[in-house]
Amino acid sequence: MGNRFIDKLRGFGELSEADMSALATATARPRKFAARQDLIREGDRPGPVIVMLEGWACRYKILPNGTRQVLAYLMPGDSCDLHIGLLAEMDHSIQTVTPSVVATISRGEMDAMMDGHREIARAMYVAQLVDQATMRAWITSMGRRTSIERVAHLMCELYLRARNIGLTDEPTFGLPLSQLLLADSLGMTPVHLNRVLKELRQKEVMVLRRGSLIITDPAKLVQIAGFDENYLHRRLRSAA
Repeated sequence: MGNRFIDKLRGFGELSEADMSALATATARPRKFAARQDLIREGDRPGPVIVMLEGWACRYKILPNGTRQVLAYLMPGDSCDLHIGLLAEMDHSIQTVTPSVVATISRGEMDAMMDGHREIARAMYVAQLVDQATMRAWITSMGRRTSIERVAHLMCELYLRARNIGLTDEPTFGLPLSQLLLADSLGMTPVHLNRVLKELRQKEVMVLRRGSLIITDPAKLVQIAGFDENYLHRRLRSAA
């Protein structure tokens, strides 16, 4: 299996053999983590740059009343917290969703690699900008989209991101997210989410089963969501 982190960054810039060799070396000592294991917790001192090589993870916050808000999902190839080391402590936690293979790159190694490899630095900055654009899309959903639009939009996003990294090329893909986790990312109760999923199923748009998403009418799902993939900036490399 190739290195999905390198594959992702190649989509954001023209990496040389030396660039890819440096990235491969930096991620050559990954660790395996079980599902639902915190990689870093809110309040911890920021550590190295985290790179997901296999598996899914999520960013989350626990509110004072004990409820959880999921802030983002990390898929294979994603990295996080490039500049968080500038802060004194983490303001959220990161936890694996599935069994995962995770590499960590120390701050010093990352700084040296970006100083010595201009295209790596550019690709890392672009990846960070795409993460920020995705966060803005989530904020828009939480503030302005209806419940059914919000669910449809997230399903479109997760499917497209999975397809972009080769996890699927079919209308069906493995979605290892429980309804409780999805509800926590959509600002809904599990009961409310279940009603919305039933409505989407009755409209013959999509079916969410345990561990998989089946999109039966992609065009209609996109229409319900009002989905525009532009914020994922997939065409950035071809336009450069």
